[in-house]
Amino acid sequence: MHEVELKFQVSATERAAVDAAVAGRTPGPRVRLQAAYYDTAERSLAEAGLALRMRREGRRWVQTLKGAGDDGLTRGEHNVPLLAGAGVVPAIDPSLHADTPIGKRLFDVLRNAPSPDLRCVFSTDIRRRSRVLRTPQGVVELAFDEGAILAGERRLPVCELEIELVSGSPLAVIDTARRWVARHGLWLDTRSKAERGDLLTRGETVAPDRRARPVELAPDMSIAEAERCVLRSCLDQVSVNASQIASGEHTDEHVHQLRVGLRRLRTAFRLFDGAGADSALADEATALFRSLAAARDQAAVAQPLVQALTEALATIGMRSQAPTLAAAPPTADGPPPDATLRSAAAQKLLLDLHARVQAQDESASPADDDPVLRDVLARRLKRWRRLVLADAQRFAELGDAGRHTLRKRAKRLRYAIEFASALYKDKAVRRTLKPLRGLLDRLGELIDLTVALAAYREAAATDPHALFALGWLAARHDQRLAACEPALKAFCRSKPFWKE
Repeated sequence: MHEVELKFQVSATERAAVDAAVAGRTPGPRVRLQAAYYDTAERSLAEAGLALRMRREGRRWVQTLKGAGDDGLTRGEHNVPLLAGAGVVPAIDPSLHADTPIGKRLFDVLRNAPSPDLRCVFSTDIRRRSRVLRTPQGVVELAFDEGAILAGERRLPVCELEIELVSGSPLAVIDTARRWVARHGLWLDTRSKAERGDLLTRGETVAPDRRARPVELAPDMSIAEAERCVLRSCLDQVSVNASQIASGEHTDEHVHQLRVGLRRLRTAFRLFDGAGADSALADEATALFRSLAAARDQAAVAQPLVQALTEALATIGMRSQAPTLAAAPPTADGPPPDATLRSAAAQKLLLDLHARVQAQDESASPADDDPVLRDVLARRLKRWRRLVLADAQRFAELGDAGRHTLRKRAKRLRYAIEFASALYKDKAVRRTLKPLRGLLDRLGELIDLTVALAAYREAAATDPHALFALGWLAARHDQRLAACEPALKAFCRSKPFWKE
């Protein structure tokens, strides 16, 4: 069995309105849901993306096993209703999930766990109000949950709306979500109660940032199937990092990885000749990418350079002057990242991307005369490499704008190669990627210094203290510019793997 669901966080100001909207004209009673979640001492289930719980639902008990899916919307799930005497909590029993696909995953994990014994690691106490809605795409259930996740003395409040598919198309969930997000300012959260409970158990508030996961294309895939795999990978990276940022608890790396995911998404659309709706999605992704630029520049450019400047001043005996001479110029104004990700525009992009992936899953099978996947990707890779090669060969003639364009083209080529890499021999792919990544590292340092120089030049017009930083940055810029030459030569000498 699979669960198709999206979950949204509800702000304190909208809590009463959401509760009333879910209740409708004839509100039913709230149901109290008390659950205990189990794992091994080493958190083997959490590490494998599994959640095993025993939950009291009114007067009955249900043991449930859930497992994360690959599209942010679908999860494996197996429920077993249980009988128990008054005041008796049934013992957790993994064997109840035997002979199910998700049960096999559970037993594989327990078999390899250092300590397979299960114990209760946290609990939840939730009051749920629910209602079933019929939509043109299918039937969905709304569930408004209020309560808490509990781990020892730690407590994490819960106030969220779940929209789960009862029957019909998964697009029914997305279409319903659009209306509720627009009406109540909700924001998508990919983190389950189990994931949040696991963090609480460890005394943490921030889950690790989500890096790009390998895309496993196969030579016999159709173009549509390959595109689906790539888009799901992009959706995973974008939605997981976006959820953590929207929570208000995140690191700079979450913002960076979200921007990487958005770049990969735009590359995917171009790689597969996205037009029409895909072009509009790419524009939405670009807008979100740019709205996070100030946060990225502050974290990746301003802060590291101020630290480097301070260290440089200390080496020449000017430590006391460092706070003034190394001060970063003001960055562009803009909302903080969490507000940006909770915005209507960001939430629209996330739901549009979910809809794009689901619509492709439901589309008709490809025709028998579809072109060969490797041939299609090789032609695009060849064309994109040619553009990077042309810029690299005339690098000395390029200005700041031209070098920035080169970097963007090189990143696009890198992501496309990573998407296609499973279709070719590992050694050949590594031989092509290594010099490309080396070039991107050098270009990244150079472009960051270019951004910093522009900011300090503006600051120097009104603050003479910025002149020291400006001179130091100019010298460093020239050094990094010279360091690009060997990286450029290495890339130009490399042989593309798709020729082999």
